[in-house]
Amino acid sequence: MPALFTHFTLRSLFAFLLVGGAATLVHYVLMALLVLAGVPVVPASATGFALSAVCNYLLNERLTFRSGAPRRITAPRFAVVALSGLLLNHVLLTLFIAAGLPAIPAQLLATTGVIVWNYCIHGAWTFSPRRR
Repeated sequence: MPALFTHFTLRSLFAFLLVGGAATLVHYVLMALLVLAGVPVVPASATGFALSAVCNYLLNERLTFRSGAPRRITAPRFAVVALSGLLLNHVLLTLFIAAGLPAIPAQLLATTGVIVWNYCIHGAWTFSPRRR
């Protein structure tokens, strides 16, 4: 199998989905705790998101893609993919809403697209075993 595709297995896909679920849980729990402590919702959510992104990166690095690549390379790549996922979510959600889909189904489809995008780009580029 070419090195580009070595990360694309059922095991890595399952791990990716579990890691994403765990990171989402971290985000929501931290946000809730901060809100209960009196922090306004938007900063609480931003803090939860940032800390869950670190959790997401570390777990994907070790569990999903089992990367041994240097963090000075993979961490900035992870950030680029995360930001591109945010942009992709915006574009897809806008298109689905413009096509007449209700908000919840539109967001579910956009989220699915972002998950596929993130998994493919992280496997092929962020944590790629290819020579850098």
